[in-house]
Amino acid sequence: MVDIDGERLLTSLRTLRGFGATGSGVVRPTFSDADMAARRWLRHQMAAAGLDATIDGVGNVFGRSRNHGPALVIGSHSDTQPEGGWLDGAFGVMCAIEVARSFAEDATTAGLAIDTVAWSDEEGTYADFLGSRSFVGALSAADIRRANTAGETVAEALERVGLRDAARVGFESGRHLGYLEAHIEQGPRLEEGGRRIGVVTSIVGMRAMQIMFTGQQNHAGTTPMVRRRDAGVALFEYCVRLRARLEALAGPTTVWTIGNARLEPGAESIVPGSAWCSLQFRDPDDHVLDAIEAAVAHLAAEMTAEGPVEVSASLRRDRVPPAEMSVELRRHLIAAAEARVPGAWVEMPSAAAHDAMVLTGTLPCAMVFIPSIDGISHDFAEDSDDDDIVTGCQVLADAAASVLRG
Repeated sequence: MVDIDGERLLTSLRTLRGFGATGSGVVRPTFSDADMAARRWLRHQMAAAGLDATIDGVGNVFGRSRNHGPALVIGSHSDTQPEGGWLDGAFGVMCAIEVARSFAEDATTAGLAIDTVAWSDEEGTYADFLGSRSFVGALSAADIRRANTAGETVAEALERVGLRDAARVGFESGRHLGYLEAHIEQGPRLEEGGRRIGVVTSIVGMRAMQIMFTGQQNHAGTTPMVRRRDAGVALFEYCVRLRARLEALAGPTTVWTIGNARLEPGAESIVPGSAWCSLQFRDPDDHVLDAIEAAVAHLAAEMTAEGPVEVSASLRRDRVPPAEMSVELRRHLIAAAEARVPGAWVEMPSAAAHDAMVLTGTLPCAMVFIPSIDGISHDFAEDSDDDDIVTGCQVLADAAASVLRG
């Protein structure tokens, strides 16, 4: 078995943390100055590992091994949430580069092909899974016209950062035999169970909807309560009623979140004339997701009929179906985990979305998790123990070698 360099991995991770560092966290949204600086640094790191490294036409940083295939693609994403932690995505990217470096330095693995990648916009600043969808040919013209909250489209961003004319890297059917990704769990299960490694069995499906409320803007002092068409009141009532309905439909792992809401015009002395809220829900069963989507729409129609505010619900982005991880690739991860941390691993589903769920329709995929301290992620407090970071990368390296050796 090839041994990774744990100190080198940790040093590289801390260096990447510096791009967009904000307090204990990182602010590195896709195509920001910090993001592009990080991508240029990652390209250099991949080249230093002996790979042919490029930044492609959607921002993916791809390192192609000079060895003949078959090849494993290993990676994750390097962009962050608006207020992100330092390990979400970054851990998997630096693991990939460390595996490639370690393989090149060991005579027993120097001939094996590892292609590394830092995917673009997994977090959806512009378009969810922009980089991985491009890799498998699932990116549409409409996706390139999608915009961030400031109104800048993907096409405009690519022009701004100098990638408009860059070629896009794609899946090579005669070369790529699978995809592996290391990631922090982003939840409490591993830590609470005293486990060091999680081998992912599946990734939940996810849907995002927007609920609109249209009433009548008016004076907050002179408009009698009985005459009001208050969009804000309708929003709050909708959210309360929706919770009861979703609790009746939920499975054991169903989650839903109203993460954003706004009243218009948002003034203390004005009855809101319009309002909206976002709703995201996740479950490993498409039937449950279908039932929730129908319930969201039905409640909107019901409240419109009741009046006095009109309510509508629509999908905000494409449905993301649940994804099963490769049984064969999981077998290699399980063997590696048992060898490194006997009895301290578990098979588990992922409740968070990952690029692997996009790729799994094109090539076999598998993921390995390490514990998140206190189960915290998407927050500056996100962290993992150094020993777990190194162990996770070592399990990934062992499994990669096992896969490529057949």
